[in-house]
Amino acid sequence: MVKRIRVGIGGWDFAPWRASFYPAGLAQKRALEYASSQVTSIEINGTYYRNAKPAHFASWAAQTPDDFMFAVKASRYCTNRKALGEAGESIGRFMDSGLSELGAKLGPILWQLAPTKRFDPEEMAAFFQLLPAKLGTRKLRHVLDTRHASFMCADYLKLARQHKVATVFTDSDKYPSYADATADFVYARLMCARSEIATGYGKPELKQWAARAAQWQAGGQPDDLPYAGAAKTRAAGRDVFIYFINGAKERAPAAALGLLAALG
Repeated sequence: MVKRIRVGIGGWDFAPWRASFYPAGLAQKRALEYASSQVTSIEINGTYYRNAKPAHFASWAAQTPDDFMFAVKASRYCTNRKALGEAGESIGRFMDSGLSELGAKLGPILWQLAPTKRFDPEEMAAFFQLLPAKLGTRKLRHVLDTRHASFMCADYLKLARQHKVATVFTDSDKYPSYADATADFVYARLMCARSEIATGYGKPELKQWAARAAQWQAGGQPDDLPYAGAAKTRAAGRDVFIYFINGAKERAPAAALGLLAALG
């Protein structure tokens, strides 16, 4: 299958976007319909705080183009806990909340760890074993957002690759930022948008991110990003998911549109 680069934003309901992104007079109930016509993916964030219902997922799928794809952020009750290996019940509850209603529009599932969660190889192995390989007949893709520097080690990279779990590359000064590919797709959350720039990131930066995305898509690894381990051999090709998250959030849609334009 042809590998794709998808670019998007986190959520679609953010008050400042009413003035900077959505057309004047657009009904709020049509926000997702419009946003999904402008970007190629959206990371659903609200599910981190509370599970959605099947009717919600079905409605979101119905409002978006046929080739659109969502990433879904898993419930915090699965990951903000002392022992990740004991999250089975919470993971099951989240997976059964209605994700299957997204059908082919279900993209990666994002598991975000607490900033205080340190890497423990046995604990992480137990957690990875709890992540389902399929939802019905659909193969699932999982991505881990590590927020403690202890994950920047060879043992973690080896474990994530063994379980085919991607690792978030976070363009941020607040969290560990390392671009080691640990699965057959790449997931980046760009968090350094600046309010004084209309597109969040300047045009030269967006061109640079477009070049990096193309390298990831082709199976390579950009040589101007930080890594926690040795470079891996070139892959056959990868799907790429890039989201503009936080930073100057009011600039996120413009940043996504700028990157899509740079990608051509």
